[in-house]
Amino acid sequence: MSTRPYHVAPMSSILFTSSSAFFTPPLIILLALLIDALAGDPKWLYRAIPHPVVLLGKLISVLETRTNDGGKSSRQQFVSGAQCCAAVIIVAVLVGSAIATLCQAIPAGMILLAVLASSLIAWHGLYIHVRDVRVGLECSLGEGRAAISHIVGRDPEKLEESAISRAAIESLAENFSDGTVAPIFWFALLGLPGLCAYKAINTLDSMIGHHNTRYEFFGKAAARIDDVANYIPARLAAILIVVAACFVKGANAKAALKAIFRDASYHRSFNAGWPEAAMAGALGIALAGPRMYDGIEVSDHWMNGAGIRAGSSEQIFRALLLYRVAGGLIMALLLGLAFVIYCFS
Repeated sequence: MSTRPYHVAPMSSILFTSSSAFFTPPLIILLALLIDALAGDPKWLYRAIPHPVVLLGKLISVLETRTNDGGKSSRQQFVSGAQCCAAVIIVAVLVGSAIATLCQAIPAGMILLAVLASSLIAWHGLYIHVRDVRVGLECSLGEGRAAISHIVGRDPEKLEESAISRAAIESLAENFSDGTVAPIFWFALLGLPGLCAYKAINTLDSMIGHHNTRYEFFGKAAARIDDVANYIPARLAAILIVVAACFVKGANAKAALKAIFRDASYHRSFNAGWPEAAMAGALGIALAGPRMYDGIEVSDHWMNGAGIRAGSSEQIFRALLLYRVAGGLIMALLLGLAFVIYCFS
């Protein structure tokens, strides 16, 4: 009979050697969301190194400058734009894959992966920007206009309090899908490469997916790819807002659901109408509708047109409360999904 003592592995060794099983994509992105919710994007860090989205923007700008030739035919411009999109997305996927592989090979790499992923989630930043609009409006109309100029493209000097409030709530609803739900969805589905690909697609759309002379054909592929990438997340975001309305005093989940099915498909954006209609119905207000960009009125269908059209800082407060509850629901869902995957892996 052997008298050799049993060897007990250190706890750190157990954690790190089993990290691939324990740190599932839902758990990693849950940790990333918690990091973003608590810290946001650390300004001190991105003063020293460029933010990943800034690097994507520079790459897109260089490629667009070299390939977008207004003298080409509309078909040639479309092909050039599609090639630009493909190049940027492929680079993003390759970089994401390399980083993910590196993180899997080092101790505590999954935690590092969560920290990196948190920089591509905009839950905290959006909350701060919309909260600043509410605080600004409560001080003065001028401060409200200054705050709203950071998150929408409308001329703030022509916006009154009600229009500023509606613009802030619309931005909150739409960017809840683009900045939180979609990044989390694609990471949970495809890991860091999927998240990087989504951020590349979203940045391409924001930079070249416009209806104007320069980008009408060159940016068409970017806009269509973004529509596809946000199709499921936009609808998930709307459902989350409906469920969140069940837990917020004064919000109406039933009205939110009705507004989605009645109005979402009429929005000028293929996806934005879903979370905007849900938010409008939940709060009993009307969102979207006609609005001004660069002195030009853009027509759009009212989301929940029967609702109140006069916005206020109090409505922004209730929208932010819905936003926070919806974020909590995402955390709970990710935790549950991570538990199920871990139990059956």
